[in-house]
Amino acid sequence: MSRVAIVTGAASGLGAAVCQSLHRDGWTVAGLDLLTSDTDLSLQADVTDAAAVAAAVQRAAAELGPIDALVTVAGVYEELPIESITDERWNRMLAVNIGGTINACAAIMPLMLAQGAGTIVTISSDLGVGGSQGDAHYAATKGAIVGFSRSLATELEGSGLTVNTVAPGAADTPMLAADSPWRSESFLATLPAGRLVRPDEIAAAVQFLLEVGPSLAGQIVSPNAGATI
Repeated sequence: MSRVAIVTGAASGLGAAVCQSLHRDGWTVAGLDLLTSDTDLSLQADVTDAAAVAAAVQRAAAELGPIDALVTVAGVYEELPIESITDERWNRMLAVNIGGTINACAAIMPLMLAQGAGTIVTISSDLGVGGSQGDAHYAATKGAIVGFSRSLATELEGSGLTVNTVAPGAADTPMLAADSPWRSESFLATLPAGRLVRPDEIAAAVQFLLEVGPSLAGQIVSPNAGATI
C-alpha cells in the first residue's frame, strides 16, 4: 500500500521538488498550497489559516487514508535591512513561516497520535541557525522553526512520531531573486560546490529523514552546497 504524505507549499520551488521526489519513490502526495499543485490531491488553503489547514488535512485523510508524513515547506522570503522591516512585514513573515508550520503540525498530530506513527519534517534555513545580514525577519522565523521542531520532537518522544528539520542553504529556486546577493559570483566563489544547492538535493535530504526512522529525532540536516561545514 502506498504511503501518504502531505506537503505544504507544494505548487512551486522546493515544495514541488519534494512532491516530485516522493512521487517517484511511490508515495501518494497531497499538496497544500494557495495555488493548484501537481500532486495526487491538490488542497488549496492558506497555511496562516489554522481552520483551513485542519480542514484540508482531514480531507486528505478521508480521501487518501492514514497520513504517514508531513513536510512543511510553505514559506516566504525577502531581503531587507532591519530598519526597513515594517510591522506588517514582520507579521506576514511570522504568520507564514512559523505560523504555517505550527498550523500544519497541529492539524496532523491528532491523526498521527491516534495511529501511533508518523513522520514530520519541517523546513528551516541555514540563516535560522547562523543569522544573516539583510533578512533578520526571515532568519528569526526560521530559527523559531528549529526551536519549535526540537521541542515538538522532545514532547512526542515514545509516541511513535518523529520530528526532524531540513535547514538548506541558499537554493536555486524562484524565491531567490535574480539580483540576490546569494546569486552573486563573489558568494558562489565561497562555496565548495561553486553553485547554489539544487531543490532536488534538498528534497533528497527530506526523503532521507522520512526513511531513516526513529533513530533520528530533533535533528537538523543542512544541504547547503558546502556553505557551512
